[in-house]
Amino acid sequence: MRRGTRRAGTPESSAFPTRPYDLIKEVTIALVLVAALTAGLAALFSSPDEPPVTLGSWSRADSADFTATAVSELGGTSTTAQYGPPYNHTPGAGQKIGPVGLQRFAGVRIPIDTANDFVIQPLRQAPEPAPVTAALTTWNTAPANQQQAWTSAYADALGKAPNGDLAQVPPGDYGPVPVLTARLLELAQSGALDGELLTEGTQFYQTDYTRPLLFLGDGTYFAGLAQDQHLAGDQWGMMNETGNYPGQAWLWLYTFWYQIEPFKSSHNADALVWALMALLSLVLALVPFLPGIRSIPRWTRVHRLIWRDYYRTQQPPR
Repeated sequence: MRRGTRRAGTPESSAFPTRPYDLIKEVTIALVLVAALTAGLAALFSSPDEPPVTLGSWSRADSADFTATAVSELGGTSTTAQYGPPYNHTPGAGQKIGPVGLQRFAGVRIPIDTANDFVIQPLRQAPEPAPVTAALTTWNTAPANQQQAWTSAYADALGKAPNGDLAQVPPGDYGPVPVLTARLLELAQSGALDGELLTEGTQFYQTDYTRPLLFLGDGTYFAGLAQDQHLAGDQWGMMNETGNYPGQAWLWLYTFWYQIEPFKSSHNADALVWALMALLSLVLALVPFLPGIRSIPRWTRVHRLIWRDYYRTQQPPR
């Protein structure tokens, strides 16, 4: 009798060859191997566990940049202060596609006054020494043009100080700005400023890091860290991964446009790239309906190469 056949009258179970199979054993071996492989690959190729960048770590690592940024927040000259919607009503700010201002459609949803939210309000949240209280009073009672004159003069002096050394800033008419920024620096270095910016929100759970992140992003310290990790926009940063490569490779098409003109040097790059990707996505979705483009597979016959085994066996006889 050939193997695999069954005689009349023999049990059904003896009709086919069998072998013992231990499912528990197989599953256990598979789990152990997968766990070992996962742990090994994670140890070799995982992203480094970088410590979080906070206002405290920034102020301790680069006090000059922190102070200069605080002055720009106080004077309304920082990137956030001039960003426009959704943070403020800066005239003419915001990216556009032609005459259409995309940011203005949503309006100001997260109102931020950088002078008050990043500097003045944190200094009000706790009892301050008499000089700081007097400086706050002087600032609040001064007209806007005087405040601008103070912050502009102190920003220029900081820029001219050797290595941004605060101790080497020459005397000048800076009003209360040096006192306010020096105290803010102390709060930041103690770690208190991070918490105070979080408590400015109205939510019960303080998990909105918008204000600390905007303040941090206005300085050059954070941008330098991104540059060192190859995460800047001109380094394909949108798809890079901290300390590793290739990162999120599926983002290559989106970040590609930031590397070429006219997007590379445009202030409207985000809006233009978004519009271009929306158009390309629409074209991709409409491929089955576009004459000519939908016929490319039939002309190139690539599908016959991919499915060559099928077509080899399914060819009709001649």
